[in-house]
Amino acid sequence: MEKLYMNKTASKEWLTIACHDLQSARILLDANHFTDSIGSDLQQSLEKMLKSIIAYKNSKIPKSHDLLEVYEYVIDEFKIDENEIIFFVKATEYYKEDRYPNPNYSLPPRDEIQEVLEFTQKLFDKVCALLGLDKSEIENAKN
Repeated sequence: MEKLYMNKTASKEWLTIACHDLQSARILLDANHFTDSIGSDLQQSLEKMLKSIIAYKNSKIPKSHDLLEVYEYVIDEFKIDENEIIFFVKATEYYKEDRYPNPNYSLPPRDEIQEVLEFTQKLFDKVCALLGLDKSEIENAKN
């Protein structure tokens, strides 16, 4: 990424909040909490990670919650394996606006949530490395 336009402060703010969502998801999963709530935290974490890259570029942050759509803004700087795209699809489903009871509503399977959580952690590590941010500093930030 071209350093001329970088905004490390803004990207760190986005990534810190993304980390809070990831840590919340991990705590809730360990506590055997409802998987729909965990899925929502994971989607938010992934969304904020992608938006941290956009913030780093000093670009306008899209107002979308669709992870595939947001990923398109960073695909030139940040590539993931094709077989990992499915995690963006699944996580976007967790955050759908119609998360209210309906005939098709069901809790995401726990093993699927675990896989998405592992992917989210991996992505967090990659984004920290890409942006040159200290992972442990972000993980230990309280605000």
